[in-house]
Amino acid sequence: MRNPLQLVLDFLSPAPAAEVPPTRQSSGPTLTHPRANRETVLEGMRVSYLFQRVRRRSIGFVVGPDGLEVRAPKWVTLKEVELGLQERGEWVLRKWAEVQERQKNIRQIEWADGASLEYLGSAIHLRLSPEVGRSELHDGSELRLALPLNAEASQIRDAVQAWLMREARELFEMRLNFFAPQMGVQWRKLSLSNAGSRWGSARIDGAIRLNWRLIHLKPEAIDYVVVHELAHLREMNHSPAFWKVVAEILPDHVERRKALQKENLANWA
Repeated sequence: MRNPLQLVLDFLSPAPAAEVPPTRQSSGPTLTHPRANRETVLEGMRVSYLFQRVRRRSIGFVVGPDGLEVRAPKWVTLKEVELGLQERGEWVLRKWAEVQERQKNIRQIEWADGASLEYLGSAIHLRLSPEVGRSELHDGSELRLALPLNAEASQIRDAVQAWLMREARELFEMRLNFFAPQMGVQWRKLSLSNAGSRWGSARIDGAIRLNWRLIHLKPEAIDYVVVHELAHLREMNHSPAFWKVVAEILPDHVERRKALQKENLANWA
């Protein structure tokens, strides 16, 4: 019988097996997810994490900028979840250290006229243009925003996000429709997310969720995430069969995946 605690991670390398250490109380450093609903102690560190019951075949562990997220099917007990966490405590803390190191290099976007940000892997510049009726990209490098010259930073940020989300939805739907027939699957619904630690997710009913901030990345990275999630409509796991489905469409998926892991998106605060 397959171990129900097999690690399933989106875009992250699998954790090595480890002996189960005893749970310890901690008064030292903590790792806290902003929406945490459960707590444990891993390798002496108090960890408050987001736990969710989802439709999947095994427990999934994801470490991102917000912290640790754990997803498990309904039939897995909380005791088994805790066992899985203790088995992978060292891995969780190592990944968290890597995330924090990457966060140090994240650029803060300046929400002002003339500022720049990434769009499909290339820099575009923001231009306040009260004369235009709707925000639009000009000459492929200048985003003209339909805002007054004295617009506040929050107005600029919201206008840019609205434009990027429109572009993201249009592009994502186009790529889903391009790849789905090749893979023999049919997606039903697309939702945009702003998750801090996941680029995308898929449900067995054909519902796809993609992080709209993928629009900052190169088309090759976007296509990898799209194909990855569509492949889950055939294999709801990360088994060899799943990766075979991905490889049939993207023979260079390993390189694309590694490149995606190194991406540092600018801070939208």
